[in-house]
Amino acid sequence: MPVSERQLAAFAYKHATQFPFDTSPRHLAGPGDARHVTHGLAAAGWTCTSDSLSPEIVLRSPDHRYSMQFDPQSATSAWWRLQAEPTGTERGWYAEFGELVPAEILGRLTDALIAPRSTEHADPFQALESAGWALESETTVRSPDGMCHVHRPTDEGVWRSSWRVETCQPGYDGTSMGPRIWHAFVDESMPEHLVCAFAAALADPAPLQRAMYDRTAHYSAVQSRSPLTPEDVVAAHSTRLDAIRTQARAARRQQRAQPAVTPATARAVRPAVRR
Repeated sequence: MPVSERQLAAFAYKHATQFPFDTSPRHLAGPGDARHVTHGLAAAGWTCTSDSLSPEIVLRSPDHRYSMQFDPQSATSAWWRLQAEPTGTERGWYAEFGELVPAEILGRLTDALIAPRSTEHADPFQALESAGWALESETTVRSPDGMCHVHRPTDEGVWRSSWRVETCQPGYDGTSMGPRIWHAFVDESMPEHLVCAFAAALADPAPLQRAMYDRTAHYSAVQSRSPLTPEDVVAAHSTRLDAIRTQARAARRQQRAQPAVTPATARAVRPAVRR
């Protein structure tokens, strides 16, 4: 489902009339524009399977393995839900993200999902520590302002916990965590390079752009007039979508070029039965 000219024009119209403000830290920047996620997936060939007149959006990948649900009327605190079905060689997994998670950070994760998988080892904690986040324990790292915590999966008896990200208001004593602002829950079966993409985007010191009256996640978010123009914001969005389309076309060509596995081929590569 390509992004139509009408949809791109609607995005451009919204942002062309708003002067951007650099907003940081990222975990307090607020939700931003959900189309950073939905347009990116649509450009990669994901299909909308939900009712077009419903506020809920459900997108599915071309191979039907992945699905992304955006539900702004959710009865829970999770507005985004990303799910992968199991295959013969990989386990399925699930992730959810709260209402105030910045769309640009979630978009970095979905960009990594639709890109060719990197063969390099990815360590989410290393990405966070390199950006100045503090290691509280072997399983927890926190942002410099102490309001965002990332918890690594740990073994709990016969079970293994999941990745958890929590952005909270400061506690009354200045050290503990107060009421939660937004959360992310990521199944420990999610490939680590995807978790690393989310963590790297979360810790990126570059500010996110928000309009003057956009909702931020907390009053302590710092905003200043951005050197970027509204046209720059729209152009960056279009450039990203063009890059995703090019990448998706290249992946489809590569897939078509691979030899199909026929029954005869399968018999030829099947190991001999030991008698």
